[in-house]
Amino acid sequence: MAGTRTRGAYLRRRTGRRRRILNGSHGVIIRPVPAFTPFIVVSLVQVIAIAAGAAALVQVTKPLLMPALAVAVLLARLGKRFTLAVGLLLLAIGLSWAGDLALMLPGDLWFVVGLGSFLLAHVAYLVLFVRIGGFGRPRAWAIVYAVWFVVFLAVLIPGLGSLVVPVVLYGLVLGAMATAATRVSALVAAGAAVFVVSDSILALSRFLPAVVIPGHDVLTMLTYCVGQGLIAAGVLAVIGRAGSEEARPESSRARAA
Repeated sequence: MAGTRTRGAYLRRRTGRRRRILNGSHGVIIRPVPAFTPFIVVSLVQVIAIAAGAAALVQVTKPLLMPALAVAVLLARLGKRFTLAVGLLLLAIGLSWAGDLALMLPGDLWFVVGLGSFLLAHVAYLVLFVRIGGFGRPRAWAIVYAVWFVVFLAVLIPGLGSLVVPVVLYGLVLGAMATAATRVSALVAAGAAVFVVSDSILALSRFLPAVVIPGHDVLTMLTYCVGQGLIAAGVLAVIGRAGSEEARPESSRARAA
């Protein structure tokens, strides 16, 4: 009888916790797929438009990518406390949007403006990842980013010309951001890694035209959208878990400890 009562109490606590999660009282993401649906749709249309050579549609959908991702973040956090981490995530997305717009314009000046915007976006992501992932030794496999950076510079520097300094600085920050992501979660680390792939393809196709990457435009945009989406979803999941832990009654936290 005592065992039955104990199991019944456990099931009631579990059911109540599930109900609170679905109601959003623990700060956990509510139905993340619907929140990200506009971003997923715009991303697919953008990638398909690039593959089909529909330049007009590309010009329409590209400026909508990051706003759609920002909307996803806001919808996922609807009714929940606005935290510094959420603000940093939205800042990084906003700076990425500025970079997208700048890179749509012709000329080296706008390329540098776009590079600077994405550099600041990566700084925002870096600060965000350190804030929620903490300081400390990154995962052992993060050494791959040091190798990537060395190879990246060795391959690109001959074709950079006057852009050596900004590109080197960009590579450093990008690698640091991806390294810091390894301490946050698997989803965030995957997003950062895909982002590095996207920027690498873009850099090779711009500065080393002799290197032919089949479908590089499609690959660049596909990996960019996937990377940004995974980072945002991963960060929201981490923030949600942290909020859920903080919302637990003091007695429950003491028993868990």
